[in-house]
Amino acid sequence: MAIPTREQMLEFAKGYVELWNAGRKQEWVANWKKIAPGGFKMLDPVGTPPKSDFEGCCVKPFDLFQPMTRFYVDPSTMFVCGNELAWVMANTFTKDGKSVVMKSIEVYRFGEDGSVEIRTHYDVPDQADPVAGELFEAYLPGHD
Repeated sequence: MAIPTREQMLEFAKGYVELWNAGRKQEWVANWKKIAPGGFKMLDPVGTPPKSDFEGCCVKPFDLFQPMTRFYVDPSTMFVCGNELAWVMANTFTKDGKSVVMKSIEVYRFGEDGSVEIRTHYDVPDQADPVAGELFEAYLPGHD
């Protein structure tokens, strides 16, 4: 498999946000498998132990986060450079009628073998945060 083209990366990015927000899990998974059918490595966020399988990098996070999280990427913050796609994502978490927006910087590096390495940068909310604390405690148990 060749490194995805700019057009393929942009199509993936569009589907990533739209399919997630619509809760269309099977199509969201297919969008991933189309662009990265090989190995996965994810540092989410950078500084935490890496995750390295499709289930742990994509499927489980979808199940955990999607019901209360919506994504928005301002097109002016999206960049395709060679084999990498990067953006600033506004993640809106909602719980019990309260919402909080948390921004993340996300970089996706695609390999010739169909692999992807994902590196995200964000401040992990404190466990006591009333909107996102429990969610991140489930995702990153024991994280300081």
